[in-house]
Amino acid sequence: MLIRELGTVSYQDAFHLQEHLAAVVHGDPARETLLMLEHPLVYTMGRSGSDGNILDPSVEVVRINRGGDVTCHAPGQLVGYPIINLGLRGRDLRRHLRFLEELLILTAADFGIAAYRVDGRTGVWTDAGKLASIGVGVRRWVTMHGFALNVSNDLALFRRIHPCGIEQCPVASLESILGVKVSPWDVSSCIAGRFEKLLEEWQPLAG
Repeated sequence: MLIRELGTVSYQDAFHLQEHLAAVVHGDPARETLLMLEHPLVYTMGRSGSDGNILDPSVEVVRINRGGDVTCHAPGQLVGYPIINLGLRGRDLRRHLRFLEELLILTAADFGIAAYRVDGRTGVWTDAGKLASIGVGVRRWVTMHGFALNVSNDLALFRRIHPCGIEQCPVASLESILGVKVSPWDVSSCIAGRFEKLLEEWQPLAG
């Protein structure tokens, strides 16, 4: 498993890198990779998204082949793109979503924050609001896209949309909950260790 921390990367450049790695991992599962990075400000819309969830007409949205509705990426938010082969893991996309939720719940706990799932809504929540969004896609059963964990990003940017298509959706970050400065790259080291351990527990199928 390769862990790559890339710093700040444009959304399009990160997407092209994911496409390249998905092709590589399809042919060689030993090259499975977790990309962790930040994006400059960008709003993205998944396959099932609705224009009615864009509240500010000046917002330009990048439409992309992941699940979910509209969300916001900005500096201070840690984005993770796991490129793993579900063809070796039962082709179970729902389990992949639950895997990512568990990863982020455990990471929040590392910072003393109680996070949890909400029935019927993919992502990770706290009593203060939604902490992380998750939207994934697959190419020949290799995963693309992933999670966006709010660490120290400007939460006011979410007021321009219905985050993930949810009206009156409160949004939180690690920093807003803890009341102290938190770096995305301090969080990435926690995620890296958690990710590898959880993936080891998700044993690939024989053959």
